Amino acid sequence: MKKWLKAAGYAVAVLLAVGTTLAGGALWIYRDVPAARLEAQYATPATRFVHIDGVRIHYRDEGRGPAILLLHANFSNLLAWDPWVEALKDHYRVVRFDFTGFGLTGPDPSGDYSNARTLELTERFADALGLRRFTIAGASLGGSIAIRYAARHPDRIERLILLNPGILEGRAMARSGTRLPEAANVLKYITPRVLAAYMLRSRAGDPAKITEEQIDRWYDGWMRAGNRGAILARLRAYDSSDASAVIGQVRAPVLVLWGEANPQTPIEQAGELAAMLAAAPSVRLITYPGVGHPALEEAGALIARDVRAWLDGTLPEDGEPAR
Repeated sequence: MKKWLKAAGYAVAVLLAVGTTLAGGALWIYRDVPAARLEAQYATPATRFVHIDGVRIHYRDEGRGPAILLLHANFSNLLAWDPWVEALKDHYRVVRFDFTGFGLTGPDPSGDYSNARTLELTERFADALGLRRFTIAGASLGGSIAIRYAARHPDRIERLILLNPGILEGRAMARSGTRLPEAANVLKYITPRVLAAYMLRSRAGDPAKITEEQIDRWYDGWMRAGNRGAILARLRAYDSSDASAVIGQVRAPVLVLWGEANPQTPIEQAGELAAMLAAAPSVRLITYPGVGHPALEEAGALIARDVRAWLDGTLPEDGEPAR
């Protein structure tokens, strides 16, 4: 998360340099995109919405079989999980949704973007879709929420999958007191697409693997009416000072997946996290050379094969993961 704050600061500096003479034109160019327009653009036969505690949550529910709930990363949306859905939906029920302030879900009328509120909405969403016993998986921010759900509901979580989870990075932020400056509020009104490209590619192991389509998906999700203010509010509300206590409460088998070229949540955190999962009956760690923080964008299909093998019980106990 601290890396994202630095990127936001970089963007603010660039925007302030533009000057007030261009402000009016910039506000027009970077105006909000109506929700209906984006919904028409990104809708598929699997697109669904459900109203939960005042929030209209966008989700997709595909496949049949044992259920798995996917929680996306910060700044991203449910589309990032496409490679995993393709790898799993023939034998698993794969459910994913957009957090508030991301993708097609839009802002939370309550204005609350804390971990506690995000966890509450996740709990209510799982209840609304009838998920009683299931696997939960999360990337980055989604990993932090998945850990919290697993810790609170050990009776409902069959397995936990964590991809470059951000919970330890957030703990470091809480200790340092790092917060987003007020000047970053300009991003609610002037948000260049180059910022999305920079944030994805600067954290990738191989920037060339980040496609223009992936950048568009991020950027379009940001530009939905109300999302930019919500994203800033979430950055300011994020707190993982409780990381150690929460991680120690997980009692499900865990698969930890980590990019070795991750500049945001360094690979050293993988071993630390695995050690902290002391109450889990088993912890399997797989690392990926050359893969950075946006691992779904860089190597989603490759990682999905290992996930499928682990879920199916065919991932070798020793030696190289399935490839």
